[in-house]
Amino acid sequence: MASMTPPALAESRPPLPIRPTPHERDGRQGGSDAGRPHPQQVTSGPARVEREIGPREPGAIYKNVDGAFEVLEVTRDPERARTLLGRGSAQWALIVKDVLRQGAEPFVVGSIWTTSDHVIRPASRAEAALAPAA
Repeated sequence: MASMTPPALAESRPPLPIRPTPHERDGRQGGSDAGRPHPQQVTSGPARVEREIGPREPGAIYKNVDGAFEVLEVTRDPERARTLLGRGSAQWALIVKDVLRQGAEPFVVGSIWTTSDHVIRPASRAEAALAPAA
């Protein structure tokens, strides 16, 4: 059996109200096209970089769940770190070598120092002094 009420026409309906402007920008607001800086780049500083690197200096050997690694170089230059890691937010990078694999090639890492990382052999002061500057 057919309905007795006529179907509503789309032209006769008023437009739906637009939601209030949200806290974050959604494209409806005007303003400059310059975005906000990434919060990690704003809050980064020398103390934070040193915390993230931890005791990994050239000559140190550390281990974690991935293996054991000797630190060959520490780069604290953000531009070089970004190039090495291929990440736009990198502030530092390490070049390490796997000591558990014979003939292992050095590679770049950017993982922060955590409680699962352990120093096997700390960097000697002489090796750290002779290491190339970052």
